[in-house]
Amino acid sequence: MPLMGSFYVGNSGLTTSQNALNTTAHNLTNADTKGYVRQQTLLGDKDYNTLSIDVRKISNKQTGLGVTYQEVRQVRDVFLDKTYREENGRLSFYSTEFDAISEVENLLGEMDGASFEESINDLWVAVEELSKDPNSSVVQGLIMQRAYAFVSDAQAVYQGLCRYQDNINDEVKITVDKMNEIGKKIWDLNEQIRKIESGGIEHANDLKDQRNDLLDDLSGFAKIEYSNDPMGNVLVKVEGHAFVTATNVNEIGTQIDETTGFYEVFWKSDATSTTDANGVVHYNTDNAHIFDERQEISSRIDTDLGKLKALVITRGDHRANYLDCADATSFDRISDSIAMTVQAEFDKLVNAVVTGINGILEDVHNEQAAAGLDYMSDGAGNALQIFHRKGADVTEAVDETDLSKRGTLFSVANLVVNEELMQTPTKLGFVKPDGSVDYESANKLKELFSNADYNLNPYAGTKLNIKGFYSALVSQVANDGAVIKSVRDNEQLTVDATESARQQIIGVSTDEELSNMIRYQNAYNANSRYINVINEMLEHLLNALA
Repeated sequence: MPLMGSFYVGNSGLTTSQNALNTTAHNLTNADTKGYVRQQTLLGDKDYNTLSIDVRKISNKQTGLGVTYQEVRQVRDVFLDKTYREENGRLSFYSTEFDAISEVENLLGEMDGASFEESINDLWVAVEELSKDPNSSVVQGLIMQRAYAFVSDAQAVYQGLCRYQDNINDEVKITVDKMNEIGKKIWDLNEQIRKIESGGIEHANDLKDQRNDLLDDLSGFAKIEYSNDPMGNVLVKVEGHAFVTATNVNEIGTQIDETTGFYEVFWKSDATSTTDANGVVHYNTDNAHIFDERQEISSRIDTDLGKLKALVITRGDHRANYLDCADATSFDRISDSIAMTVQAEFDKLVNAVVTGINGILEDVHNEQAAAGLDYMSDGAGNALQIFHRKGADVTEAVDETDLSKRGTLFSVANLVVNEELMQTPTKLGFVKPDGSVDYESANKLKELFSNADYNLNPYAGTKLNIKGFYSALVSQVANDGAVIKSVRDNEQLTVDATESARQQIIGVSTDEELSNMIRYQNAYNANSRYINVINEMLEHLLNALA
């Protein structure tokens, strides 16, 4: 090979060694950078000059033209990426549900040593005292005090559940905004990567790291699918619907439902809209829902993925009450929601106490009225009631089939204690018109608390008394929490193991990189000495010819 040509061979070695050293230094610099994927340098042979061809030989006589810097590639395992993102979504789903059920446990007060059970027991003790001495003014006053405390504590628990629903509702909006933001960032990175790689010379590996990191984050919010198109774009689907496309981002919308006050979550591209006189856009979301509420929540069919779905399910779609426990069909509509299930079952307990006590007083009033006697009357011919409904006529019948009148039901959110009885509890009397003490009605109140006439929900076969009802409710929450915690912990182990396996591939090993640095530095020094030798030979030749 001519001496001048040998310079180019040596120069190719210097250039590729320098580039390889730069890549190694880049890896070492970003060893602790979140989401960084180590890069590998691929070197290859340049073309060969064929000096002679001899068919009798194994190979032709050739001389090499040096080394070429072919590519800097990322080291990833697409299968581990897919596994990690799926399990990360499942972990987020069960972590969100566990956080919710832990909050519900705190609201019930069991963890703090002061629970609603104390209010039930206090009312039960007052009823027991009443059965011993029904016409005692002291005991009658105690009954009203304990009834007031019972309603106040019940409303505190129920309002706490409602506030937590509102907190989850706010988190739904925050989560949707984050998802839209991630979608826009992925689309922007697609644009940048495509511009850089369109010439076929450079690889935008650092930008791809950022994009993959965003996919990891997005997988925690919802079930995602993704693929690369021929132009180098990453196309993303969320819950089977196109989210990031080559041309735009299909944003997820949120809109307050005027009936419930909760955010609806929908695909803006699938919803129809109208604009009112004030310029406010209103969406019709009937055919634009993100989640199919009819689907079973199961790992078998991958319907238990993502924080957003867990939030929407946990929150539910309305404030639940005892009517949601009326039958299996009603209960099935709320059974996946932790907040709504506890609201409904708790309200069922309170409704049983309130309607039971009021019902006993009303029955004895009607019995005496049928005989023409005035007993347990409010002075206007109506039965005396310890519990009233806010804003409702005490004589108005409760139509539980009319859902538009839920605000008039004997529900926790609508209860008050009879103010007149609170001021003058002796109006209860418990002395019949003939002058006899009404032990019978007092004993019926006592039996109300001890008779096992209630079940927690339509699927709970065990009959419970009122005292056992609340214990069963708390136990159910604790058991569900233990199950969800077990699933969450197992998912955490799976995610950690998958991430560990990923890091073994994509992570930077400083020992390996330092070894590569020494290898490329030696190669650089060898090429440098090679060029020096060629330079000396050329200088000697020129001096000899001078």
